[in-house]
Amino acid sequence: MSAVLTATPGDPAAAPQEIQIRSLSESPSGVGAEVIGLDLNLPLGEADFRRIHQAHLDHHVLVFRDQRITPQQHVDFSRRFGPLQIHVLKNFQLAGHPEILVVSNIKNEQGQPIGLGDAGQYWHSDLSYKETPSLGSLLHAQELPEEGGDTLFANQHAAYDALPEDLKARIADLKAEHSYLAKYEELRAKSPWRPKLTAAQLAEVPPAVHPVVRTHPETGRKALFVSEHFTTRIVGLPEEESAALLAELFAFSVQPQFVYRHVWQPHDMVFWDNRSVMHLAAGTPDHLRRRLNRTTVEGDAPF
Repeated sequence: MSAVLTATPGDPAAAPQEIQIRSLSESPSGVGAEVIGLDLNLPLGEADFRRIHQAHLDHHVLVFRDQRITPQQHVDFSRRFGPLQIHVLKNFQLAGHPEILVVSNIKNEQGQPIGLGDAGQYWHSDLSYKETPSLGSLLHAQELPEEGGDTLFANQHAAYDALPEDLKARIADLKAEHSYLAKYEELRAKSPWRPKLTAAQLAEVPPAVHPVVRTHPETGRKALFVSEHFTTRIVGLPEEESAALLAELFAFSVQPQFVYRHVWQPHDMVFWDNRSVMHLAAGTPDHLRRRLNRTTVEGDAPF
């Protein structure tokens, strides 16, 4: 299956940029590449846009270094890949930019958190609990701690490929339920970042059912599509059997050989494919400040 570009094309009149793609992965995971020579302050031509799009499909996680761009430029670049999704926690929207979720452990002068400080506590794929989960997320560093704050990405194509054949056969036609509420109260009990959800917010996040093994709509590659954060059960299996199978898949899918660890640098923009990878926040010491802006691009219904 060849890649089909369905996103907004680049500016055909823009001058080409001297872009290079350099792999960042030191493991067999194949995850992670740095896009060298790209300046998102400049118009992006169609040829360059298509090259970035293909690199995203090939490497699943792209790193754009030293992108000193405005929130609006962040939104505009993100929209080139599709419509943007608005997170249910609207209290953490960036002022004037509802498409941006602030991910931060910082509190304001009144002691109130300015962003979602416990994002990424468990392995997950963003918005897998939606009927149309995210195609990808773009996270832009605003303020980084002196230590900690890394993000881990696990290649779910590689994880699926490495499964024993009998386990592949067992899960081939199974579906799983994903719920935003799966870990919500657990997180809310130990952090200041999770408000009690209103009835309207609860109505935004009903559970969704997706294949345990999804097919990437652009490359045709199969990937595991379950996560410890959002996947609650395997549909049609007894509770104990479902829990045991999910635990096995969770543990298998995040083995070190599938993982790329991103160590953030100032003004990094990282763009990952939620159809191909899961991610996890490695943690930041409580006394150090961390703030990033995130957009999510809408994908399509998994199959």
